[in-house]
Amino acid sequence: MDFQAGILQDGSPMESLEKQLICPICLEMFSKPVVILPCQHNLCRKCANDVFQAANPYGHSRSSLISGGRFRCPSCRHEVLLDRHGVYGLQRNLLVENIIDIYKQECSSRPLKKGEHPMCKEHEDERINIYCVTCEVPTCSMCKVFGAHKDCEVAPLETIFQGQKTELNNCISMLVAGNDRIQTIISQLEDSCQSTEENSEAAKRELCARFDALAALLEEKKSELLQRISQEQGDKTAFIQSLICQYKEQLEKSSRLVETAIQAAEETGGAAFLMNAKQLIKTIVEASKGGQLEKIEQGYESMDAFSVSLDHLSEAVRALEFDPAEEDEEYFDGEEEEVDE
Repeated sequence: MDFQAGILQDGSPMESLEKQLICPICLEMFSKPVVILPCQHNLCRKCANDVFQAANPYGHSRSSLISGGRFRCPSCRHEVLLDRHGVYGLQRNLLVENIIDIYKQECSSRPLKKGEHPMCKEHEDERINIYCVTCEVPTCSMCKVFGAHKDCEVAPLETIFQGQKTELNNCISMLVAGNDRIQTIISQLEDSCQSTEENSEAAKRELCARFDALAALLEEKKSELLQRISQEQGDKTAFIQSLICQYKEQLEKSSRLVETAIQAAEETGGAAFLMNAKQLIKTIVEASKGGQLEKIEQGYESMDAFSVSLDHLSEAVRALEFDPAEEDEEYFDGEEEEVDE
């Protein structure tokens, strides 16, 4: 208690204490404060109700308030989960209530200083106690009777004060609800961003798999066509090699016959020459008239028949594109969703 008395005797600590006892929603001193678990910040029970209803727009009846829900602390934005008792299930902060009672008792026992209440600038000894509705400014009674507001419509200061305080509280509730909606949209956008990245990676993997399959198919077809060319090459070269062998054999026989004929022509003896000449001449004539060897046709070595045109495939590859119908459909679906929201 000595510590509390020391605080109450000093003006500056009193101001600091008063700031600690102000509700962040209504900007007034706490009324039946409650503890918002687990962040331990305080709110008036009515203000907590207002924030809860703003965060849960589909539950404004008493029955909906006791069905549980959630809202965010206006001081630290920590999410508060409510049980089936709703706001009425939050624990009251009795310590803060006791401090407020002591503060109000001390304030009521202290004499009112001149500087603690706004005074009229035109009438320095008059307190501002009425509100000019016409000019929309607070003023004093003397200004209404003799001053600038004598022809204006006035109202009790407390009436205007309560009305504008209620309006301000409604605006705060609207802002809190708007902040919650914005936070929800941010969360949805973050989820959409993550989903976009995941879907993009999946699309990339699928595209790579399809191109790899196409490349494998092209490689398989290339191997098949190369095998056919090699087969044709082997058949033709084998046939040509066989002809070469046949012509070499014929050349060898003809060369031996030429040598024999030359030796016979060099014989000087007529009788010896004539003994073999007739048969030799007959052999040479028969050899010259013998069966003709097979020849290859003109262009036999050409492989033009194995030419493949890939122009149409190249054009088809260059023309590869994503299906525009699906993209347009997704784009327009997204626009419809935005319009609905």
